[in-house]
Amino acid sequence: MTPTPLGSTGLEVTPVSFGTAPLGQLFGPVPEEVGAAAVDEAIDLGITFFDTSPYYGDAEERLGRALRGKRDRVLVGTKAGRNPGEHFDFSPRAIRASVDRSLRLLGTDHLDVLQLHDIEFVDLDPVLTEGYTTLLELRDEGKCRAIGMTGYSIAAARRVITETDCDVVLNFAHGTLLDNSLEDELGAVARENGVALMNAAAVALGLLTPAVHRLAAEGHMAPAAVVDAALRMNAVCEAAGASISFLANQYAIQRSGAVTTVVGTTNRAHLREAVEAADAPIDEELLAAVLAERPDPAAAQWGLGLPQNS
Repeated sequence: MTPTPLGSTGLEVTPVSFGTAPLGQLFGPVPEEVGAAAVDEAIDLGITFFDTSPYYGDAEERLGRALRGKRDRVLVGTKAGRNPGEHFDFSPRAIRASVDRSLRLLGTDHLDVLQLHDIEFVDLDPVLTEGYTTLLELRDEGKCRAIGMTGYSIAAARRVITETDCDVVLNFAHGTLLDNSLEDELGAVARENGVALMNAAAVALGLLTPAVHRLAAEGHMAPAAVVDAALRMNAVCEAAGASISFLANQYAIQRSGAVTTVVGTTNRAHLREAVEAADAPIDEELLAAVLAERPDPAAAQWGLGLPQNS
């Protein structure tokens, strides 16, 4: 993978980045050695950016241990504001305390990227004023090199891009086979404002994998129209003898308009497949057949966060 500039930050990232929610055991137990091996695999594959958060269980502490002696080979980004127990606090005091703790757990003296995490769950006005000002101060103090905000809401991301001078915005589940509003709704305005878009949830939290059948039966946070579309897309790929997961990664990495796509996994084979998908030519006929099953954009949004932020 060839690194590309992360906006105007002076940093460069590869098309695939490493997400640490699974490393932090957010989705189930992961032995320490398995997580460390996944981090080593990511570095060996050339991945340059590692994304973490205090919300991701013990991910920061584990990542810090896994990167001992290797910190100078990678970029590390973490977040502040969203904490375990669904506790949100974007006050200046809380942000600073969170950053100091993250630096200690990660075993580093600076963050390459610092973002406020899932901002759509609270009133945006203080986040875009006091919270943003705190990010600027921390960058000026050398505790981070680039600043940004994350979340699901396209409307909230647009406000970040147009009302602040953040360097990056990370958005999830909008640069996928199911929904390309990351590029359609944010691409042009991000480029106009010099903001680098980061993509996450390429497989839509499991919907764009063979596990969609189980997820549909158990229930998923996505609306029924999205789950139904994912089932149809999976059927198209099955009929063609193709992997919907691989196609989903190809699309997210190559066509979403984002500088990088964060892939969260501790499965080394899945990580290798994502990196392979970054350069593998897309089967355009299969892609067209899959995209024909997309849900109506008006019914495709997941309704996360406060309604006024959607």
